[in-house]
Amino acid sequence: MTTVRAGVPYPLGATYDRWGTNFSLFSEIADRVELCLFDQDGIETRIPMPESTGFVWHGYLPRVIGGQRYGYRVHGPWDPAAGHRCNPAKLLMDPYARAFEGSIDWSPAVFPYNPDDPDGPASDSDSAPFMPRSVVVDPEFDWGDDRPPRHPRNASVIYEVHVKGFTARHPGIPEELRGTYAGLAHPVAIGYLKSLGVTAVELLPIHQFVNDARLARMGLRNYWGYNSIGFLAPHNEYASVPTGAGQIAEFKSMVRALHAADIEVILDVVYNHTAEGDHLGPMLSFRGIDNAAYYRLLADDRRRYLDYTGTGNTLNVRHPHSLQLIMDSLRYWIRDMHVDGFRFDLAAALARDLHDVDRLSAFFDLIHQDPMINEVKLIAEPWDVGEGGYQVGNFPPLWSEWNGRYRDTIRDFWRGTPAPLADLGYRLTGSSDLYASNGRRPYASVNFVTAHDGFTLADLVAYDDKHNEANGEGNRDGERDNRSWNHGAEGPTDDPHIRSARMRDQRNILATLFLSQGVPMLLGGDEIGRTQRGNNNGYAQDNEISWFDWEHADLDLLDFVRRLIAFRREHPAFRRRRWFQDRPIHGDQAHEIEWRAPDGRPMGDGDWNDPVDQGLGVCISSEGLVDVDGLPIVDDWFFLAINPRPDAREFVVPDATRAAAWQVCLDTAAGRPFPARGRRVAAGTGLLVAGHSLAVLKGRKA
Repeated sequence: MTTVRAGVPYPLGATYDRWGTNFSLFSEIADRVELCLFDQDGIETRIPMPESTGFVWHGYLPRVIGGQRYGYRVHGPWDPAAGHRCNPAKLLMDPYARAFEGSIDWSPAVFPYNPDDPDGPASDSDSAPFMPRSVVVDPEFDWGDDRPPRHPRNASVIYEVHVKGFTARHPGIPEELRGTYAGLAHPVAIGYLKSLGVTAVELLPIHQFVNDARLARMGLRNYWGYNSIGFLAPHNEYASVPTGAGQIAEFKSMVRALHAADIEVILDVVYNHTAEGDHLGPMLSFRGIDNAAYYRLLADDRRRYLDYTGTGNTLNVRHPHSLQLIMDSLRYWIRDMHVDGFRFDLAAALARDLHDVDRLSAFFDLIHQDPMINEVKLIAEPWDVGEGGYQVGNFPPLWSEWNGRYRDTIRDFWRGTPAPLADLGYRLTGSSDLYASNGRRPYASVNFVTAHDGFTLADLVAYDDKHNEANGEGNRDGERDNRSWNHGAEGPTDDPHIRSARMRDQRNILATLFLSQGVPMLLGGDEIGRTQRGNNNGYAQDNEISWFDWEHADLDLLDFVRRLIAFRREHPAFRRRRWFQDRPIHGDQAHEIEWRAPDGRPMGDGDWNDPVDQGLGVCISSEGLVDVDGLPIVDDWFFLAINPRPDAREFVVPDATRAAAWQVCLDTAAGRPFPARGRRVAAGTGLLVAGHSLAVLKGRKA
């Protein structure tokens, strides 16, 4: 087994070809690299890598097959002041490993320094007994007739969901599959997603990640997974099958099953930093392989790391091999794992050249020219924690963005925070003020009001302040959002009036979300009233605080959301591919979109500066719309009457040039928000809209 040939430098990682395995590792700083093979009993065999080509160390071992466990030891300079931290006493995980077995045991040996002297000599304690093993993977898998759904972006409905939390407590999923990829692929889970009507699941991070030492000491875990260490491996704890090959096959089977149900798979990916943290962090992989190549270091103190992410380090995307790792990872998940898109965590950090965020950075250049990556859905979280990191609206064409401005505006509107009506108008129509000037379309805006990071929807309208005591940080963590919804109580209550008001708040927010132009993103569980008991930072709560509580699901709310999604799907007027144009339709006086004050008069320039509690009427036409094949779309006219005030208000519906008659098809204040036979309202007459609610009327053109 220890006979080693020269092999080839590419592809990087461990590549099995049925006769043996080629091992390849980049390190510009290394003097020598040892491949470490582990047998079933954990006995280690060290094999010097025989060749180095362009700083890539490589070797080929015949008869080494899938399932072989391995790692690396890199010999080179230990000179932290110069940015170099090689330490061959530490077993290193392969950055290109397709699978890992085991987890980190937080012994002092996994740190590269002696605990009582962090700035002193390198630690010589062997970390191998406490480290996961990289695993050689046989990539063989029968995809059958799998095809990507390729839903048009404007028709997408994204469901942000955690692989484990979704099924961890689901009574319809076999216990041994709960919280796993196989659990998410189970017919019960997929049937639920299909009935909900979503077109894509956006999975919280499933790259191999680390449960931090600090959390482990507190008895907590890194539930969200924003602590990656392996960019090509599915996280092993989400697999019901513990072996390396089993993890891969289980993930692929999940994707295949979701595709068969016409549901896309989008991965939340964390390329901006790694789990090794700051200069006091552990040595797991990148730090010991080539610290200065993989991380951004301070120019005046190369012991320390630039931190645009709030995690202690930032990946050095200015270095070609770090950039190559990201690109190779993206291509692997598309080509080999068949995923349909990516949401990039703290994406502004990837766009920083020297310091400032640069729209023309090498990262974007490579994305745009790559024929595989530029065909999938690309979504940016358009900010990081560094100076100038808030970049909503500034990403290039091809990219969609989590629209933080949308979240803030819609929350403030329904909460009664003073703001100009113009803000609401922009958000309802796709945020053209952010995206129209550089050739982007309304679907560049991924609209959301709640996400994994923050309150759930049920908690947003029920709590005046965050309650993160379970995180062990004295409730100091998590963003502060203490704008009261003025219901007179906080948290669970039996008061029927307060419960009714909260339900109306949830319906208002959800209706606004799905009636807005752009791509709606629903936080998984909001449709069943999921609560985290006021915790708005559940990153460490791998327990019933975060998991879906299917036993107490709000079935009325679930029915409402299903109908909302179906309504959006049935009516293209709410998912336009192009911006509204302020022009008459076919020469008459009606326009594609018309803004009305409650008394029926057209909104003037001065009205847009009115406070939001004045209410707003919106008349939307579908005339002139065409589908992706250029064929005309026939749809109804719609009138939205939005009343944020606590008292009922009359809205004058449009006159007969738009529709001969109107019918209420949605009323968030009604006991049955989607009435079987809605009230009919004559053109040009008034409709009384209950306080703090919205109504949607449908009409046929006169």
